[in-house]
Amino acid sequence: MASLLSLFVACGLVVSLMFSELFGFAAGGLVVPGYLGLYLTKPLAVVATLGTALATFIIVKVISGFAIIYGRRRTVITILVAFSMGFALRYLMGHLEYHAEMIVIGYIVPGLIAIWMDRQGWVETLCTLTTAAVVTRLVLILVVGGEL
Repeated sequence: MASLLSLFVACGLVVSLMFSELFGFAAGGLVVPGYLGLYLTKPLAVVATLGTALATFIIVKVISGFAIIYGRRRTVITILVAFSMGFALRYLMGHLEYHAEMIVIGYIVPGLIAIWMDRQGWVETLCTLTTAAVVTRLVLILVVGGEL
């Protein structure tokens, strides 16, 4: 799994850079398309991650309505909120054992997605991220073959 993760992250970095240069949109952070591309076969994990990112985006917007957060402070708060929500979801799903596959991907991935939702808009980020993750997976299927 570790070598497969490395392949996905490396390919995701290239695809993310290409999307940024060609279209001017970020795919939710440089490493995010690789992680999501790896987990495309686990749709509940992808849904949990994107849901956590969207909820984080909304929570940070609400917080910014009454607190002054910008720059590094906004980035850290966004990642901390996403980390906390992901941790809580992992804890809850671990005790329920009903949807064991509905885990949040990574620890900072939802925070990175939420940061880019805030910077360029949630529709643009989700569309770019989805396309980049699918392209990443397709490239690796072509390169590695059916071993994924």
